[in-house]
Amino acid sequence: MHREARRYANEGYDIILIGHTGHEEVEGTSGVAPEKIHVIDTDWIDTSESATTGTESADTTATGTPPADPLAGLSTDPDAKLIWLSQTTLSVDQTAATVARLQRRFPGLISPPSDDICFATQNRQGAVKAMAQQCEVVIVVGSANSSNSVRLREVAVQAGAGAAYRIEGVHELNPDWFTGASTIGVTSGASVPEVLVTEVLEWLAQHGFDEVQMVQTTQETTSFALPKPLRKQS
Repeated sequence: MHREARRYANEGYDIILIGHTGHEEVEGTSGVAPEKIHVIDTDWIDTSESATTGTESADTTATGTPPADPLAGLSTDPDAKLIWLSQTTLSVDQTAATVARLQRRFPGLISPPSDDICFATQNRQGAVKAMAQQCEVVIVVGSANSSNSVRLREVAVQAGAGAAYRIEGVHELNPDWFTGASTIGVTSGASVPEVLVTEVLEWLAQHGFDEVQMVQTTQETTSFALPKPLRKQS
C-alpha cells in the first residue's frame, strides 16, 4: 500500500486512508506523504452532513461539540483529485458503509484498483458468518495485534456463535470452553501458519471432536498483477 499511496500522492491526489488509528500499516502509509494523506477510522461520521440535516452525531465530546473533522480541508468539487485507500486487513464489509458516506460528501471520490482489497480477509469473514450459526464455540487462531484475527472473533459472536475465543496457539485452549458443545468452528487470521491450525484440530480430535468438515463460501479466483521487476520480459 505504501507504493500505491506514494504514486497517487505524486500524481496530485489527496488520499483518504480508512484504517485503525495507531495500526502500524496505517502509521507507515500515512508517513509516505503526510501532507496528502488523511486518516479516518471505519466508524467515521460526516459531521458536516449531521450539521446540514440537523441530526446529532453519536461521536461528540462531553460538551456536545463534534470532534474536529479530519477531512475539513478537502474539496467537494466533483473534479477534485481524490481517492480512498484502506488498511489491507480490513474487509470490503468493514469499509463499505464508510465509503458510502464519503461518496455522498465527495462525489468525485474514486476507488482503488481491486488489487488493493484484501479478499482473504473478506472471504474468511464470510466463512465465519456461515459456520458460526452452527457452532457452540468458535476458535480463532491469531495474535492479539492482528486486527483481522480480532475482527474474526467479533464476527463469530455477531453471527450467532455461542462463544468465540482468539488464541495464539494450542497451548491456550481450555477444555472448559467446550463443555456441552457438539460443534466447534476453527478459523485463523490471514497470515497464520497452517501448522498452528493443524495443532488446534489435533487437540480437538484428542478431546472428542474428531470429525472435520470444511466450510467454503467462495472460490478464490482473483488474480493479482506481478510487480514490474518480476514480470517476464517479452
